[in-house]
Amino acid sequence: MALLKYEEIADSLRSRITSGEFPPGAMLPSGRDLAEQWQVSRATVVKAMDVLRNDGVAEAKQGSGFIVTRTAIGRPAGNRRSGSARVTGGMPFERIGDPERVAPPARVAVALNLPAGAEALRRARLMRQPDGTPVSYVEAWFPPDVADRSPRLEHRAPIAEGTTRYVGRQTGRLPTEGTDVTTVRLATEYESHHLELRVPTAVAVVLHLAYDQNGIPLICEEGVTPGSFWERTETYPM
Repeated sequence: MALLKYEEIADSLRSRITSGEFPPGAMLPSGRDLAEQWQVSRATVVKAMDVLRNDGVAEAKQGSGFIVTRTAIGRPAGNRRSGSARVTGGMPFERIGDPERVAPPARVAVALNLPAGAEALRRARLMRQPDGTPVSYVEAWFPPDVADRSPRLEHRAPIAEGTTRYVGRQTGRLPTEGTDVTTVRLATEYESHHLELRVPTAVAVVLHLAYDQNGIPLICEEGVTPGSFWERTETYPM
């Protein structure tokens, strides 16, 4: 399906940000310049900037325009409902270690339909509150066929357009269904280290799985959040 003009503009700016042309904190081209370059109205440019802002890629600087977000924004695992913006529930994060191809835990291998001993690409991040307090430790796992076609997943640098959009562009496979399974257990020693937990602590564990249009797994994420930070509210008709 062809992109709308404002989506083309947003995608072009994402690519330029990712390439390093506009580093964190850099000023993006003005609305007037973009409107002239793309031969569109200022309203179309505003829509493109709204997309970048909702994705956590750009932020408004009063009286100047838009700048590239200085701190990468991500979301905890799960709750990736259609139409939800990355800034909704998003928070600063840091990459933990380098992405690597290793055999995933059994529950992840089963979720991704991987044979015994098969490797997947692992990317780990630590979500933090604005004051730096650790909130959630997340491991994202990508099956080999997705990782092979999406080379930037193996880099430490944040992916400006978000991994879901990037994987969709690289593979032609878009997430159409998500499943979240939440369980409760004690944090492991490794998780406690990253989450700065001093005593055995109960954590909520969300196993998130995204499927493409053919029902084939695209990504599996496991997010670990201390009970003191875990809260989910659902409103529904009765």
